[in-house]
Amino acid sequence: MTGRLNDKVALVTGAGSIAPGWGNGKATAVLFAREGAKVFAVDKNPEAAEETQALIAGEGGTGTAHQTDVTENEQVEAMVEACLKAFGRIDILHNNVGGSVPGGPVDMPEDVWDEQIAYNLKSVFLTCKHVIPVMERQGGGAIVNVSSLAGLRHTGHYHAAYEAAKAGMMHFTRTLAVEYGPKNIRANTVVPGHVFTPLVEHRLAKQYRGGDLDNLIEERSRDIPMGRMGDAWDVAYAALYLASDEAKNATGIEIIVDGGVTAKCD
Repeated sequence: MTGRLNDKVALVTGAGSIAPGWGNGKATAVLFAREGAKVFAVDKNPEAAEETQALIAGEGGTGTAHQTDVTENEQVEAMVEACLKAFGRIDILHNNVGGSVPGGPVDMPEDVWDEQIAYNLKSVFLTCKHVIPVMERQGGGAIVNVSSLAGLRHTGHYHAAYEAAKAGMMHFTRTLAVEYGPKNIRANTVVPGHVFTPLVEHRLAKQYRGGDLDNLIEERSRDIPMGRMGDAWDVAYAALYLASDEAKNATGIEIIVDGGVTAKCD
């Protein structure tokens, strides 16, 4: 199937990748473009955003790269204005920014807690703050936020701020669905489990296994009923459904993409 997002403009935050390969935001941005959307690809790292835009252009799609720190209100406001200047509207807002720091309330410094909440939750508040009025004027739109399995259950590593922020994001998204449903704005969440992305290879393996990637993959796959981690395209296709008109009556829901982990009793 092609053309599922024809004539739509998608603003995708976290559209780059920290290293070569397919991160969730990068795959989603490219997939949205393949399905006909004009993609406004946003990342804090301008080179990462430009790489995604180049991939879109190389496939004959339409996209623009933009650098923004989505934890800063003025930058987010400018980002939305730039997207409107480039494409005239915003039909889809896809929030993919996120990252975790280990620790709990005793050992985690207060400033790290604040940074984690800002990065994983305040960023979504700010993008919605500035995009929703645009969607209201247009007569509708779709918001797709990316949370985490860590927002639903303990995953074996203690990341208290990240877990709290991702859980908060899901309920924030539900409240958006109820509040703005009468204005034809849908809001939904994709909830990935363990996904193999460049983040796993270039950050998590070093953080938890001293660089032993194979050991980390084995550990992460062991408790997944399907016996394997997902990949960025699993997340991207879930986001595509929620962003498309095929999901015209779906709002306030979570699509869990975790290989069956949340279905387990242990």
